[in-house]
Amino acid sequence: MPTDRFIRERKGAWQRLEDLLTLLERMSLRRLHREEVRELGRIYRRTASDLAIARAESRDPRLVDYLNSLVIRAHGRIYRAGALEGGHRVRDFFVRDFPRTFRRTWRYTAIAFAAFIIFAAIGFLGTWQDVEFSEVVGIDAGWREMNTDAGVRWWEQLNEANQIGGAFIMTNNIWVMFNAFAYGALFGVGTLYAMAFNGALIGAVLALTYRAGYGHELLTFMAGHGVIELSCIFFAGGAGLLIGSAMLMPGDLSRLDALRLRGSQAIQLIVGCVPLLVLAGIIEGFISPAPISPLYKIGVAAMTGVALYTYLLLAGREAR
Repeated sequence: MPTDRFIRERKGAWQRLEDLLTLLERMSLRRLHREEVRELGRIYRRTASDLAIARAESRDPRLVDYLNSLVIRAHGRIYRAGALEGGHRVRDFFVRDFPRTFRRTWRYTAIAFAAFIIFAAIGFLGTWQDVEFSEVVGIDAGWREMNTDAGVRWWEQLNEANQIGGAFIMTNNIWVMFNAFAYGALFGVGTLYAMAFNGALIGAVLALTYRAGYGHELLTFMAGHGVIELSCIFFAGGAGLLIGSAMLMPGDLSRLDALRLRGSQAIQLIVGCVPLLVLAGIIEGFISPAPISPLYKIGVAAMTGVALYTYLLLAGREAR
């Protein structure tokens, strides 16, 4: 194609690309109209193609230089804006989306919490009455004899290698959370089982230590990190129940649409819990086992609890 004709047919698109880039210099990509964003991408790709044609067929270096600079300018604006938008999306998720999703789905979290608490009470009371009841909920008799019967404060071993212990705890907590969520695929029954099992296990361990005379020490150890850690387990249980309810009770939606909607909410709950469990692991590895006054640990529990639920209940609310 002759150069003059090539320029005549394409220059309108190039000028439009320049106009859009000038507009982007005054505002962010997210403020452009959706059609303008689509047009920007379309014209950018076409101009990049025009540059390849000009390099192959045109002998006009000024045209090649012009198109090259236009494509470079567009590439920089588009991908820098994309990176900034990605940062905005992460910020918006934690400032707005995660707490809003928690508030919309709190009933599912409450059911998971109730299952945990009921079976924690069963595990505690059953073990308090008969130490062998702990074996029913999965505590090995050998572990009981070597630890609680012997008065061992096994959690203090974390002080010997806090970094390793903290990393292990984070990994384990995230694994437990994902299991509670994934079991929701078993029509929610698997999630309820996970809540019941973990509740009964913790209740039984607490009963064993109280029978041995140092349960208050274990409770103090658990206090610092427990508010965040257990809350995340309940949120994951709620996420699993969202999946199960979509399969069993889709309501006015088709099962596929219910799974899409509630599955999206469940994923948001899980993603939001990951950094919280990292924080809980740090507290459990470095503060909870430390030989400091129990008041400090209770203070950490109070501060983290108030901060977490203030954030979840108030963040992202629309101004009135």
